[in-house]
Amino acid sequence: MPGNTDHEVDAAGLLATLLGAPVEMLDVTLDQLRTLAVVHVTGTAQRAARVLGREQSSVQKQLDNLNKAATRLVGEVLVVKQGRGKEFLFTPSGEEAAELATQTLLSWTDSLHRSRRRLGSTVTFRTTEFTVEFLSAIWPTLRADFERRGVQLKIEHVRTRDLWHKLDAKQVDMVCGSFAAERDRPPVLEYDFVEWHRERVALLTNLTPRELPNTPVTAAKLPGLPLLAPTAGLLSQFLGSWYGPGYRGMLNVIAEIDSLTYGLNLLTAELLHGCLLTTERVADAALEGRLPGRNLRKIDLADAYQPRLEIVTGIFARKDERERYADDHPLNLLWNAFIEATPTRPVPTVLPG
Repeated sequence: MPGNTDHEVDAAGLLATLLGAPVEMLDVTLDQLRTLAVVHVTGTAQRAARVLGREQSSVQKQLDNLNKAATRLVGEVLVVKQGRGKEFLFTPSGEEAAELATQTLLSWTDSLHRSRRRLGSTVTFRTTEFTVEFLSAIWPTLRADFERRGVQLKIEHVRTRDLWHKLDAKQVDMVCGSFAAERDRPPVLEYDFVEWHRERVALLTNLTPRELPNTPVTAAKLPGLPLLAPTAGLLSQFLGSWYGPGYRGMLNVIAEIDSLTYGLNLLTAELLHGCLLTTERVADAALEGRLPGRNLRKIDLADAYQPRLEIVTGIFARKDERERYADDHPLNLLWNAFIEATPTRPVPTVLPG
C-alpha cells in the first residue's frame, strides 16, 4: 500500500502469522512441552513420571494428546511405543519438537531469572548444611531493608558435589560452600569469591587407642585403616588428589556414605568400627555433642600428604555480574555484607541443629 513503511509491512505480516497460528498448536501447553522434553531425556513414561512427581498415566495422556495434535498438524506422531519396558522411539518430527521444547523452556527460564535479577525482587542463595551459619551471620544487618523494599531472600540447600551447578545455570544468585585447595595459596576461580574460612581435614574414629594411637596418621598408614569413604563431594576430592582417581581400590573401604551425618551415626552406634575423614569443624562439633559422635576420637593427619590441601569455604557469585547493577541492588548489598563480616578469626563452630 502506498505510504506504508517497511516497519508497518513487517508488523502486518507478523500479526497475520500470529493470528493464523493453528488451533492445535495453540492448545499445546508449556507443561506438555516439559513432559515431552523430560521423556526425551529419560526415555520412558515411567521414568518421566518419577522425575516429574506424577502418575505414569498422566504422562502417557499428555503424550497421546501431543501425538494427536502433531498428526493433525504435520501428519506424523512425535513418539512411538516400542513395547513394555522399552524406551520410546522419537520420530523425526518428535526429535525436532523435543529439541524445540527444551530450547523454549530454557529460554523462558533464563529470561525469568534475568528479569528477577534485574529487578532485585528475589535473591536466591544456596548453602550447604554446614555453611548456613555464614548466612545467618550477616542476615540481621539486611533483614529490615529487604523487608521494607519487598525483597525476598530465597534460601536453598545444596550438596558440595553440586555446589556450582545452579550458579552456572543462572538459577541461583550466590552459593556458600567449600572446596579443596592447596594450602597457603590463593584459589584461582572462575567466580567472584569471598573467602570466609580455611581448615584442615581430620579423622573421627571409634577404634581404640590400641588399634589406632593418638598420633597423626601418615599418607602411608591411611590405606591400611578401615575407612568410611564418601561417594562424592568435598572429601572425595582429598582422597582422589592423594591416591588418584582409583583411590577406592587402594584404601580399605568398609562403607561408602553419601553424607557425613550418616557416617557419624554409623560410628556412634558402633555398627561399624573404623575411621571417617571429615572437616576439623565437624569433628569438633561431634566431640562437643552438637552432632552425633559419642565415644569418638579425633585424630589429626600428618603434614606429609601431597598435595598439601586444606578446605576453603566462602561465598561465590558469577564473575563480574554484580557490576551490572547499582550499589543498592540486593545482590550487591548481600555481597558487601559478606565482605564486611568476613571473620579475622575462625568462624564459631555453631552448626545447624
